[in-house]
Amino acid sequence: MRMGRRLYSLLMFAVVSVLGGLLAAGLVVPIAGMATTAGTSAVTSLDELPTALKETPQPQRSKLLNSDDSVLAYFYDENRIYEPLSKISKIMQQAQVAIEDHRFYEHGAMDLQGTLRALVSTSQGNTQGGSSLTQQYVRLVLVEQAEESNDAAAKAAATENTLARKVRELRYAIAVEKQFTKDEILERYLNIAYYGDGAYGVEAAARHYFGVSAANLNLPQAAMLAGLVRNPVASNPRTHTQVGVQRRNDVLDRMAELNIITADQAAEAKATKFNPKKVKFYLKGCANSKLPFICDYALQVLTQQATSLGATEEERLERVYRGGLTITTEIDPKAQKAAQKVVSKNVDARDPAIGVIVMMDPQTGLIKAMAQSRPEMGKKKGQTYYNYAVGKGFNGADGFQGGSTFKMFVAAAALENGFGVQTSFHVKASKNYQGETFQSCSGSFKVRDRWVVDGPEVGTYNMYNGTAQSVNNYYVPLEQKVGLCKVTKLAKRVGLQLASGQDIVDEYSNYPSFTLGAAEITPLSMITAYGTMANRGTKCNPVILKSITNTDGGKYDVPDANCKQVVDPEIADAVNKVFQGPFTSGTLRYAQIPGYTLAGKTGTVPLNKAEWSVGYTPNLVAAAVISYDNNKKYKKYWKSKYSYLRGVTLPHSHTYLTGFGADAGQKMLKPAMQQALADIDEHDDFVGAQASVLNGDTAGVPSCSGMGWSSCRAALTSAGFSSYVTYRYSDTVGKGGLIGLTRTGSVPKGSEIGVIVSKGAKPEPKPTSTPTPSTEPTRKSRR
Repeated sequence: MRMGRRLYSLLMFAVVSVLGGLLAAGLVVPIAGMATTAGTSAVTSLDELPTALKETPQPQRSKLLNSDDSVLAYFYDENRIYEPLSKISKIMQQAQVAIEDHRFYEHGAMDLQGTLRALVSTSQGNTQGGSSLTQQYVRLVLVEQAEESNDAAAKAAATENTLARKVRELRYAIAVEKQFTKDEILERYLNIAYYGDGAYGVEAAARHYFGVSAANLNLPQAAMLAGLVRNPVASNPRTHTQVGVQRRNDVLDRMAELNIITADQAAEAKATKFNPKKVKFYLKGCANSKLPFICDYALQVLTQQATSLGATEEERLERVYRGGLTITTEIDPKAQKAAQKVVSKNVDARDPAIGVIVMMDPQTGLIKAMAQSRPEMGKKKGQTYYNYAVGKGFNGADGFQGGSTFKMFVAAAALENGFGVQTSFHVKASKNYQGETFQSCSGSFKVRDRWVVDGPEVGTYNMYNGTAQSVNNYYVPLEQKVGLCKVTKLAKRVGLQLASGQDIVDEYSNYPSFTLGAAEITPLSMITAYGTMANRGTKCNPVILKSITNTDGGKYDVPDANCKQVVDPEIADAVNKVFQGPFTSGTLRYAQIPGYTLAGKTGTVPLNKAEWSVGYTPNLVAAAVISYDNNKKYKKYWKSKYSYLRGVTLPHSHTYLTGFGADAGQKMLKPAMQQALADIDEHDDFVGAQASVLNGDTAGVPSCSGMGWSSCRAALTSAGFSSYVTYRYSDTVGKGGLIGLTRTGSVPKGSEIGVIVSKGAKPEPKPTSTPTPSTEPTRKSRR
């Protein structure tokens, strides 16, 4: 016993000598021989340690905002909101100092009494606290830096139970005390300390446990938070309420003992109950956002394209999760809510179908809304991890065939190449294009296999009524005249993109079915392409980010819309004129919105697998699509439905679908656009189209005088016209002879000319017998 006391006294003397010399003169102090719980770890010379603690900015959570500054999501590794000491309640400051280092404002870098006690205890194999608040701050910074750099060895060194670590902390603490005032140190400590449940710093903790800011913490709340720092897991009041409350009471007792509060105040605070059910979680990441797919798209853009945040994707992601950024979008909450309501009403999340609505401002590219029928991110029924509005490079799905919405690209390419709105073709209800010649980017080719294009329309159609009624057998010949290469290049130029990310020209310039929407594209690229026409030929890339600022108010560059003129304004004006037809007298007439002039197009995919409606004004462009879901779990449902969406009532939403684009227009596009348009303060009108562009180029029809009908057709082909044969009776031209042409003189470029062939003289009508009057009473027919 006596020997133990003598050893203890000797050790205390050694420690005092070491620390005294260390503090007084900074002498080189050998301490390698001192035993530690970690074995042989030691520091041979204090001079070998850095003289200052290299601080890195404390990680802070970033927030993603809607256009009205409401929070869309939080991004963070550590849920922290840095606040100056002036915004942290005085009672919180007092509580933390009281329980961790009550003489903090009286001593220097260390509390000699506490440190001696801890050093001796540790040297005897019993870990004990005693570090000053400054030393604790040093340790937290070192641990933070080690975790940030993913340095396991540095983290172990920062947390090991050794005298070497304490001496190292002490040296740093001395430097910190020289660099900062006591209040500045306390501010840093309160902002870096971990308070459990993922809450770093007192502001995040106050909001999490009590739903208040750190500035408004009261006595029982402050005492509870102050008690958490030492062991935030074991004393967590949410998971261990009794332990947490007892720890709070210990802090209150300590504050009363130090005369910071009175005994009555302590008793009153102890009587305050803690309700774990009122704890508020700020769940991080997009899966927990109310708009997870908008959030995820924004995060993908931040990571892939926001080069101002860092040189690599890893650097950008780290800045987002640790930089305390304020990231603002132009998502209109009213428009988004309306769009989501409309989608969910018509296509339930559990239906074997998919519904999507996307909207943007064509003049800026800023996305206004992005809604889909499965709005929750996850793997449960009715959930998905796919954003159906975007491509695979942004966590999108397979995309959707566009149907007749692609006719706009053919019309635009035609107008751009001198074909006018009066360019006309004789349309049949059904036509097989096998053997017909088309022009790709690598040359002309013939359709080798049977390809029959159907449509109920029969007669002569031009670009106006061919667009309004979405006449397939008008647009295939028009595409044939213009050339697939020019059509697909224009589609790419105005912003249409394949969901796969492949080049649409390389993949589809040899597909005659392009005009009928054979390519799987993204809804977001669809509104980009149509928005180019709405913006008079200026393409603006879709933009989800409006601004990015840091905690100091500094701004980062956001990915730009890169608005460029890609189509002549006069051509776009003509396209807009033509595509008002579907709304005024065509397939979208039931989707008109009173007070607005709209242009757009419907689209129906073969076998009615998907249906589209696209509408736009100069200030807003929107697309609505309903598609069958090709996921294998719905294979059985669709197996018996050869026409897919045609005549189907979806099982959960109970929406009846005709399978044609007008469904998406009337049921989804119209109500969604109506709300979004109402939120726009000023509306622009379409610019009137120039007659010269609408009329296009003209060409003279060659004379076929003296020719047979087959020679006449050959002459028309040589002059750049297509032709068809029509038969009439003639009393002057024998059967099989050429009567004439349906059009002569100067006609619009590319028009189809009818070659009129004689059927011979009209036969005499056969005589009819007079019917015998019936004695039966007349009956009214039933229909």
